[in-house]
Amino acid sequence: MIESKSTDIGTIAINREVIGKYAGAMAVECFGIVGMATISVKDGLVKLLRRDNLTQGIQIDVTADNKLILNFHVIVAYGVNILSVSDNLMDNVKYKVEEFTGLTVEQINIFVEGVRVID
Repeated sequence: MIESKSTDIGTIAINREVIGKYAGAMAVECFGIVGMATISVKDGLVKLLRRDNLTQGIQIDVTADNKLILNFHVIVAYGVNILSVSDNLMDNVKYKVEEFTGLTVEQINIFVEGVRVID
């Protein structure tokens, strides 16, 4: 659990899974992102995750002062500018996650695991 705020009546805690699902949903809405990726430990192959497994492509760390560090493993669309897509993802996800949780996103790291042609 990530402590987000203590009030005079109690404490509000947010599970990492909730943050991961929300951040993943916001990420796949960004232009140029095909989806989240996971790497198979057994054979090293990259797999595109379905929408219900998005959290496997995100790692969430929490600093000592309760700030979030998000690591995204993504697959991008063929032909897009990866730097522009990454900047857009960082800006969009940072804003949306901070608005949703009330927590500060300190850092977002993006690992492009593959490229896919979109039909």
